[in-house]
Formats: sequence, structure tokens, C-alpha cells
Amino acid sequence: MSGRTWRRALVTGGAGFVGSHLCARLLDANAGVVCLDNLSTGSYANVAELERRRGFRFVHADATDPDAVRGLPGGFDLVLHFACPASPADYLRLPLQTLEAGSAGTRNALERARADGARLLLASTSEVYGDPLEHPQRESYWGNVNPVGPRSVYDESKRFAEALVTAHRRVHGTDTAIVRIFNTYGPRMRTGDGRAVPTFVAQALDGEPLTVAGDGSQTRSLCYVDDTVDGVLALAASGESGPVNIGGGDEITVLELAERIVELTGSRSRVRFVDRPVDDPGRRRPDTRLARELLGWQPRVPWSEGLARTIGWFTRAAAA
Repeated sequence: MSGRTWRRALVTGGAGFVGSHLCARLLDANAGVVCLDNLSTGSYANVAELERRRGFRFVHADATDPDAVRGLPGGFDLVLHFACPASPADYLRLPLQTLEAGSAGTRNALERARADGARLLLASTSEVYGDPLEHPQRESYWGNVNPVGPRSVYDESKRFAEALVTAHRRVHGTDTAIVRIFNTYGPRMRTGDGRAVPTFVAQALDGEPLTVAGDGSQTRSLCYVDDTVDGVLALAASGESGPVNIGGGDEITVLELAERIVELTGSRSRVRFVDRPVDDPGRRRPDTRLARELLGWQPRVPWSEGLARTIGWFTRAAAA
């Protein structure tokens, strides 16, 4: 991290995939960390090892509960709001909870940051762009989101959260930042969360067909979790308010991704095409010029290397 350093951080959703990596990185930087998570989609196993480290505390609570957030011991100088179901399988299963995480959860995190004089960083998403009509997607693009489609519970939750953070900054002067995260992958993803990388890896390792939606021509831009965490913390340590895109620049089709995972795992699995989900974005690639210019950030881990690391982690986890 450059710029500011942190004495004590609150990470909502800290037992989730990205949140747990953030907790570990903050501890590495000698910050005290409170991880708040209701474990609806996160896993205590993601942070169990951190309990043995000095300065870490896990709190099993919901970010949408104002008393739980307000009742945490004071003195935060950084609040990272990552509490929200983030995979299709999760937010379609938990639609109301997803909307509440973006609304009540964001409000509670903001009020806590304001009370402590802390900097708040909101984890937003590339999904605010919907099925984009602009490619690649710049931060100035307003998006193409279906407000009543099945994915709207996640897309609109994050769009509302961005509006709430922006209003709080304007009205109360709260020190805030918004990061829009694209297609992050890596160790600690759940095999059943519906996202392409963990689904394909699990299927390939089990010798099952890889279920590719539609004809597989839709694109994604993968960013390894270490690079995402670098970008998140670089934005947090800066004075920038965002939004800032953080994501990979190597755009590949979903079919290419499936074929690459079969190759890397040495699997004999074949591809099976299935129906494409409603409102599934056709193209996804971030314009990351702002991140480079403002933060000096760019992804460093090639997706082929990141996939190899991720497959290795899933292989070890399955053998454990």
C-alpha cells in the first residue's frame, strides 16, 4: 500500500472470497482488523487462520443490523464495505438480503465511518454497467441495466449503494471511495457459487461436462484476486473518491475459458452448452486508464498463471 496507512479497519463481508484476502493483507500491513460477516455466503474457514494472528477479530453479525455495526468497539480509520451476496447463485437465492446489503448495509457502514472519522470504501461492481452498449466500459458510462429483471437485485443494489455513498459524501463530507470490481477469481471461491471459474474448475477436476451458457461467445475479463486487492487498497490509500474500475484487461470468451481450464487440469471433460441466463452480459472489459493514472495500478498476474494457481488451490482443497 502507498499513501495512507491504517491503524484499525472494519471489513464487512470479511469472511467472503475477496473480503478474506483483504483482511489478511491489512494484517500484513500491521493494521488491526475487525471482520464482520453473517456467513450467509462467506465462510468462517476463510478467516479461521487469521484468528491466531494478533489484531484480528471476527464478529458474526449482519451489516444490515445498525446495532451490530454501531456496537463495535470504536476507533476505525478505514471501513471496507464488502458485505453483499456477489454471485448469481447467491443473489438469486437471497434477493431481499442482497437489496438490504446495498441499502441498509451501506447506510450503516457510512454512519459508522462518519462517527469514527474513517475513510469508507464501497465495493461496487462491473454489474452497474449491465449488458453494456459501450465497450470497454469507462467509469463515465451510465450502464444498461434491466431494473426489473432477475439480476436487478444485485445490479440495482450496487447502483443505489453508489448513489448513497455519493450523497453521504456531499451532505456530510464523509471521506468515501467507490471501486467497481470486475470478474475477480482465485483461491477461496466456492465451487457452487455459479461463477464461471470455480464452476468450470470443479467440473473439470470431477471429470464432468463443463456447462457453458449459450454458445460461449460472451466475454469476460479476469482479474486475479491479489491484483484486485492491490487495486482496492491503492484506492483506499489515495485521496480519490472514484468510482474507479479495477479489473483485468485480457478479454476472453467463456468458451475459451472453459477450454483453457480443461487443458490446465488435464481433464477429459467436454463442454456442454446450456441455456444462457436472463440479462447475462454479452461483453465485459474494463477501461482501467483511471486506475493507472490515479493509482499507478495495473494487473500483474496473467490469467493463465492465475488460473494455474486457482486450480492448484482447488485441487489441494479437494484432497484435504
